[in-house]
Amino acid sequence: MINLVDEKKKVARLSVISNSFLVVSKLIIGIFTGSISIISEAIHSGLDLVAALIAFYAVKNSSAPPDEEHKFGHGKIENISGFIEAILIFAAAIWIIYESVEKLIHPVNIENIWLGIAIMFISSVINIYVSKKLFSVARKTDSIALKADAMHLMTDVYTSAGVMFSLFIIWVMEFIFKGNHFHFLDPICAIVVAGLIMKAAYELTKESFGDLLDRSIGEKDISEIKNIINNNPEVVSFKNLKTRKGGNTKFIEFDVMLQKNISLQEAHQITDDITFKIKKSITNSNVTIHMEPCEDNCEDKECQTNCSKNNTNPS
Repeated sequence: MINLVDEKKKVARLSVISNSFLVVSKLIIGIFTGSISIISEAIHSGLDLVAALIAFYAVKNSSAPPDEEHKFGHGKIENISGFIEAILIFAAAIWIIYESVEKLIHPVNIENIWLGIAIMFISSVINIYVSKKLFSVARKTDSIALKADAMHLMTDVYTSAGVMFSLFIIWVMEFIFKGNHFHFLDPICAIVVAGLIMKAAYELTKESFGDLLDRSIGEKDISEIKNIINNNPEVVSFKNLKTRKGGNTKFIEFDVMLQKNISLQEAHQITDDITFKIKKSITNSNVTIHMEPCEDNCEDKECQTNCSKNNTNPS
């Protein structure tokens, strides 16, 4: 049975293969027809290919076990890859806008429009299939690298559909109004494509950069952690709950206040039980618990708020 790491590698490899095919196809047809929007799509797919290669490298190496220099593992490779991919998308969008403005100032004829329509349709179908596979595995494994790759491809689906529509309109209008040219629609569509690409890049930058800055995990998971701690009758209170994320690993640490008369063995068993429940509820979690005896005169506000003696349940 294929494990999750192998599944991540398999779907990342599929993305590399599909993007390689689309880059070559779009570039050949874009040059042959003279369509700047098709060429811009080839550039977009080229960046999707770079993103797919980065994602493949990330999923291959982020699962490596901790070593002497990386005690917390290599999970943040995925966050770095997502950030790099976002920067590449911004660069591509700027280039597309520049080329589109040039074509508006100096328009060129588009030949064999039907070829452009055909490749855009094929591109949309392929990318819908591959992006769905990527999103599915990304959700299952909580992989930001695969999610970034899937976002790239979904953006490509929308932009390919937009280019296909603009080429179709040009074709129809020139058939109806013979002798008139509507090629200006092509660079205008390319600019719209660039806008969509920038939007996707912004969302990806925000998510990947947030994890690099050790942003806390989601409120739903934090609430679940608090419930697990509070549902243990041996725990008097807790404080200093801190969480962060590296790749798909969620790091969780906090202090628990226990009755001061219990043995070290009992305290160890209590923390083991809490750790087990958190790991069972929150996948890929790494839990660190610090034990402290309750002195009954705590002045820490957070500890007072979470204290079971005050009948307060923060969840």
